[in-house]
Amino acid sequence: MRNLICLMATLFASALPLATVQAAPVQPVPATRTANATAATMLGASWAQERLVAVGDHGTVLLSDDKGHSFHQAAAVPLSTPLTGVSFIDARQGWAVGHWGAILASTDGGDSWQLQRLSSAEDRPLFAVHFFNPRQGVAVGLWSQVLTTDDGGLNWSEQKLQAPPGASRADLNLMGLFANHQGRLYATAERGQVLRSDDQGKHWRYLDSGYAGTLWTGAVLADGSLLVGGQRGTLLHGSADGLSWKRVPLKSKSSVTGIAVAGQQVVVVGLDGLMVSSSDGGLNFQEQQSAEGVSLTAALLNGNGSPILFSRRGVVSMQGQEEGTIHPSE
Repeated sequence: MRNLICLMATLFASALPLATVQAAPVQPVPATRTANATAATMLGASWAQERLVAVGDHGTVLLSDDKGHSFHQAAAVPLSTPLTGVSFIDARQGWAVGHWGAILASTDGGDSWQLQRLSSAEDRPLFAVHFFNPRQGVAVGLWSQVLTTDDGGLNWSEQKLQAPPGASRADLNLMGLFANHQGRLYATAERGQVLRSDDQGKHWRYLDSGYAGTLWTGAVLADGSLLVGGQRGTLLHGSADGLSWKRVPLKSKSSVTGIAVAGQQVVVVGLDGLMVSSSDGGLNFQEQQSAEGVSLTAALLNGNGSPILFSRRGVVSMQGQEEGTIHPSE
């Protein structure tokens, strides 16, 4: 499991191990406020209406009230372990997940957090969280772990997944969550699988993308179609039902780690400074790469369509050179 912790800290740079390590129960230690918090490895970001909330290593939570121009660190975070995903439903209510199966909740826009769940005897990380409303939410993570709540996170229930086609057990790592406006939820996973739930995470079906590697992240485009990304420069454009997929050709072989969508604007980020963008809802993409090559982990789009980027070195400003236009149908 130590390898997995290193993996999350180095932005999904290698395949996930599947070995169980039992450890002494972890004792929650609050995150430390530091002067260089904006340089911490960041792994997830979300809008809390006008406020930006980003989470990362050492329990770091960064907040911005000016569209990412400046950041300050959250005042009270009860854990100093890596936080990997965050989801807000409005300006005040949000949840974050991370290592040791941790789930944190905030009712003040991310300024302070309360611990809702901690699996202290075994580090079985959660990688993503999504809430549909103040009561119903889903968190996913290591070895097909799916947790659901119907009371705002006061209680979490583990949902048993059936084995994927051709397998004897459900043991895929579930890496990302994203949903459409109708409440259909998708999870990206290993072995090219995308899972779909139509009942807030209680039941799932497997959607085979045709790719054999890990899919780290995904999003729903403006027309309802799907975009998922993963290892070795893999970017796949899927139908709204997830039953058909086509590859978006990229020159880069750097892994895709984050996708953000705001109307017709789309930005895809990845390791080694990879950034791919579209201004027509994903019909065409332009591929870029930063000169510094810093590995990007997450992205958001502000009100004017400009990307706000996060990386293993914290919040970054990225300039890239256009590499040409990419057509998904090519």
